[in-house]
Amino acid sequence: MHLRQSSLAGSVIILISSSSFATPATAFLAPNNAFAARHHRLPSTSKQTTTTPLNMATTLGKDIDGKSIAATVRAELAQKLSSLTPTDSKPGLAVMLVGSRKDSQTYVRMKQKACADCGMASFLQEYKNENDQVTEEQLLAKIQEWNDDPKVHGILVQLPLPSKIDEARILKAVDPLKDVDGLHPANTASLFNTATHAGNAKLNWKDFSSIPFHIPCTPQGCIELLDRVGVDIEGKNAVVIGRSNLVGLPVAMLLCHRNATVTIVHSRTKNTENVVKQADIVVAAVGRAHMVPASWLKEGCTVIDVGINSVDAPGTKRGYRLVGDVKYEEAKEVAEWITPVPGGVGPMTIAMLLRNTWNSWRRITGVEE
Repeated sequence: MHLRQSSLAGSVIILISSSSFATPATAFLAPNNAFAARHHRLPSTSKQTTTTPLNMATTLGKDIDGKSIAATVRAELAQKLSSLTPTDSKPGLAVMLVGSRKDSQTYVRMKQKACADCGMASFLQEYKNENDQVTEEQLLAKIQEWNDDPKVHGILVQLPLPSKIDEARILKAVDPLKDVDGLHPANTASLFNTATHAGNAKLNWKDFSSIPFHIPCTPQGCIELLDRVGVDIEGKNAVVIGRSNLVGLPVAMLLCHRNATVTIVHSRTKNTENVVKQADIVVAAVGRAHMVPASWLKEGCTVIDVGINSVDAPGTKRGYRLVGDVKYEEAKEVAEWITPVPGGVGPMTIAMLLRNTWNSWRRITGVEE
């Protein structure tokens, strides 16, 4: 850590992966990860932003330990589950896995283990999809079975699905009440409703357990990290770099619900660096290794880096290492708070999935928090 004079304590920057985001060639290493499906270019800028220091000291370079915070969330859920009596029903998460992708199999095993560790039931339906024989009708039939099953309170379809399967059709078939991934159109519409019209009930966005619909797990995890380390969101300028449906747009809405002023930066934004440097809260959803240098960041900001990218690491056992979208080492010289990669946002995704399943069980059974 470093102690420096800072004029901008409490600023926030979040970084998120999105395969559709375009970046300048000088801003990132060649992509080598699942998020980088296309290569684009952002307009560069020569404009520089200056700030006037205030007479206040801020400790810079503090890590946000997502692994520890996620463990705390899981322990909180385990405590709640331990209070259930033998006659009570138990929250149940059903997971559908289609195909034999090693990464998807790993993610599913992690979700099953997390369920077991905190005392939730889990159900797995796995389709090997040999010779591409799995049909949409098979998947839809199983989802309907889970929709009707009182033991199942959360349904998750592990993505991606095989190319011949209509992913949108499958996701839409999940009962919105059990859509713990928060991807059903009904849940998306609810998230994007600001309830500004007369007669609409205001929601308490500082308490996710009170929200009557499911919120996508990774965006929810980003906000949870900010809350857990005491970063105040209200009134801050927020920039979201990237506009993906999975993370960029949902986290922008969550920041808006928390009364931040939100700007979305994308591949057609002019003077990207200048826009980012003005922000107190920046969500950069890109999936490009080391795209964001320290020069883009306002001193005293908080960086939440959702990017998970692999870069060559000759001489190591795996031959590669995982890095985020931010140049972590140099960003620590500028940011007050920063999430490492790995160990930052990643662990929060499963923790939020478990919490969504708990909340779904509460709503379906009528049990109070």
